[in-house]
Amino acid sequence: MELEKIRNLSDSELRVEEQKAAEQLFRLRFQMKLGQNEGVKKLRELKKDIARIKTIARERELGLHGAAPKAESSAPAKPAKKKSTKKEAR
Repeated sequence: MELEKIRNLSDSELRVEEQKAAEQLFRLRFQMKLGQNEGVKKLRELKKDIARIKTIARERELGLHGAAPKAESSAPAKPAKKKSTKKEAR
């Protein structure tokens, strides 16, 4: 599933798609244990799809998509002062 298609889904549709993909993944793993090794590529794609769906859902939960990362403080960061290493005259 493409990323833009996932982003266009609503929250409830995301949950449904995640459940469908998880069920397909379970069935595919079960088939592979029975000796049908034809689904290795599909297995990888399903894992990636589930990860994408979960990532988009988490971004929405945190309100991160489309927003710039916020700075921890509103004051500009000051550079650290270096210690002076002056040699004493004898």
